[in-house]
Amino acid sequence: MDKKILLGHGSGGKLTRELIENLFVKHFSNEVLDRQSDSAVLDVPSGKMAFTTDSFVVDPIFFPGGDIGKLAIAGTVNDLSVSGAKPLCLSCSFILEEGFPLAELEKIVISMAKEARKAEVSIVTGDTKVVNKGKCDKVFINTSGVGLLNASFQHISTGDYIQPGDKILVNGSLADHGMAILAARNEMNLHADIESDCASLNHLIRKVLEAGVHVKFMRDATRGGAATVLAELAENKPFGLEITESKIKIGENVRGICEILGFDPLYVANEGKVILVVSEEDAGKALEIMQSDELGKQATIIGEIVNQHPGKAWLNTGIGGKRIIDMLAGEQLPRIC
Repeated sequence: MDKKILLGHGSGGKLTRELIENLFVKHFSNEVLDRQSDSAVLDVPSGKMAFTTDSFVVDPIFFPGGDIGKLAIAGTVNDLSVSGAKPLCLSCSFILEEGFPLAELEKIVISMAKEARKAEVSIVTGDTKVVNKGKCDKVFINTSGVGLLNASFQHISTGDYIQPGDKILVNGSLADHGMAILAARNEMNLHADIESDCASLNHLIRKVLEAGVHVKFMRDATRGGAATVLAELAENKPFGLEITESKIKIGENVRGICEILGFDPLYVANEGKVILVVSEEDAGKALEIMQSDELGKQATIIGEIVNQHPGKAWLNTGIGGKRIIDMLAGEQLPRIC
């Protein structure tokens, strides 16, 4: 077999079969996937289900702290988790460019399998397509996921129970992923010791929920960064948000690159950060739980829900001023996820 992806690998014939057996099934193997039926047949627990899908086209596909495969698993796991759901299983589809090295594809698949095991989810079905050289940039990945949602958590995705006095928390420093991707792009000629924060947050989130913390809202701060999440949260609401800039953690290297290139770290993408709104009385408990986890050591309370300026998110700056936090307009960083 040639060491690169051929158009025949997407033909549905012998080469497709060999790719599925020798690569995907080999690394993703589980009881459901190994049946290799057209649809995964699942034993579904009673209750509500959460369902999400996402596509990943990051450039470069390998970057400090992760790769497109780890990103695909973590991103989908996190989308389920911030809705209050417990992720159960994923689908995974690849669009491959003719000529893509098989060794690089296997490296991506191994990374996906490792992250799925860490998140305790199974990849149960998938698909592979191959396009002519130049019609796709190396590899694109689509993942969908389903999770079990306890009815007591279904308000989390809407934030319907938020009220003034509630506290806003984040589990660590911001902008690591976006700046790691930017630094990894050769055209910028940047050299910085920055790793992506790409990680599955389901275990951290589950600890908070199972401790009885009254979580009123969660969202992972990916494209558009923390600022866009906060602006969307306040939009058309009868309350406002106030964030304290000095409470927001930004790594020194990340801050340095942002200042050099004129980026606001609040608008830079993250792939391992969750923003939570919790009741005032549970804020300390939530913070303690998060800080006890590897992925939440730098967790902080960055702000609160207020009665003032309804529908708006405000930032109390480090120099004593105030400014509105608005949604990201236009494109700040292309292909960061």
